[in-house]
Amino acid sequence: MKRVNGHEILTLFEQWSPKRFAENWDPIGLHIGQLNRPVEKVLITLDVNEAVVDEAIEKGANLIIAHHPPIFSPLKHIWTDTPQGRLIEKCIKHDISVYAAHTNLDVAPGGVNDLLASRLGLADIEVMEPTISDPLYKLAVFCPVEQADELRRVLARSGAGAIGDYAGCSFTSTGTGRFTPSAGADPFIGEVGKLEEVTEERIEVVLPGPLRSKVLKAMLAAHPYEEPAYDFFILDQRTEEFGLGRVGKLPEAMELKEFAQFVKKVLDVPAVRIVGDASKSVRKVAVLGGSGSKYIRAAKRKGADVFVTGDMDFHSAQDAELMDLAIVDPGHHVEKVMIEGVARYMEQACLKKGYDVSFIESQIDTEPFRFV
Repeated sequence: MKRVNGHEILTLFEQWSPKRFAENWDPIGLHIGQLNRPVEKVLITLDVNEAVVDEAIEKGANLIIAHHPPIFSPLKHIWTDTPQGRLIEKCIKHDISVYAAHTNLDVAPGGVNDLLASRLGLADIEVMEPTISDPLYKLAVFCPVEQADELRRVLARSGAGAIGDYAGCSFTSTGTGRFTPSAGADPFIGEVGKLEEVTEERIEVVLPGPLRSKVLKAMLAAHPYEEPAYDFFILDQRTEEFGLGRVGKLPEAMELKEFAQFVKKVLDVPAVRIVGDASKSVRKVAVLGGSGSKYIRAAKRKGADVFVTGDMDFHSAQDAELMDLAIVDPGHHVEKVMIEGVARYMEQACLKKGYDVSFIESQIDTEPFRFV
């Protein structure tokens, strides 16, 4: 097993939950400390408060991965006799780094909203509010016929040519390439100063934008020519849409009052608030972890009967009632599902890479509300 540092762990994490998925206002990323030190234990938590930092110290964690950023607004100073300053000081003194993955983890496939949808047993799941999709590119590269098969294999291994459930997709046409190597060239085919004609294949593959640099690097490394000819084209088509919230269907319809009790049980909360007729039949469900007041129209556009989300404000609840959208509000803290979800995902990802690191699920209850 390989010992690793914070950079290596978070590089792996960001392949799943990339920073580009985050909203532009969201202060994600490294908040406290550094990533160059070796990391043996990582604590996963919803929030970072002093009790969580004490837990990290007790359990020997070198890195904390949190969902909610501990420094949400920019700091003008750090006074260590204040609660936030004391927390930062304690992390620094004990060499504990703190990293936050917020709306990017909400958007990521398998992230917070998919974890919530899974807990609710939803099927036929789709994104509720699309926020990002990447452009598709086409790479066209010219290669001698004899080396074309190997280059196609290299492109496929780098991720190019994946279309839906199909891998290694490409198109090839054959023609004649012409070039004259100049003085100082080291041609794979031909002689310096002499016009050369070569039967070549034009290989075309599509790829998503984030893979462009990886595919280009692989192609250049594998291509036999010193100066290969190639083009990248931006296509009108987009990749899969990513976004906030999920919409899906329950196995069977329930009355709203029955569904509210179900939500309370599967999301492990002491109480929920509901909006709408308690006897209303609901089956199509929208779910959004965190504060969902401004997304009621997105839920309605998707045809949801009920919207499960936290922090529903009074006027948004009235608007939902007017549009006949039922609400079940289990509170913001249901995002705690990310603790187990992130720990399991990262354990498996690090195991595949041979990383010697363990992931600890925080046992600190950071729910600020108490019900009486």
